[in-house]
Amino acid sequence: MYRIREGLIPTILGCIFTICGILLTQNRRVDRMVSNTILGFGLGHIVLGVIDLFEHRYHY
Repeated sequence: MYRIREGLIPTILGCIFTICGILLTQNRRVDRMVSNTILGFGLGHIVLGVIDLFEHRYHY
């Protein structure tokens, strides 16, 4: 049975939020604080997810 590696889901969600944050920074109607918050949220998830991926890479 295939198991999802620990840290993969936060990394994928972080990529999605980062892309949304980048797209919102280009939109002039959205407040910069909101778009930068979403961007930072996504980047934080990517960092934490990658740490989990490297920390648990040999555990099956």
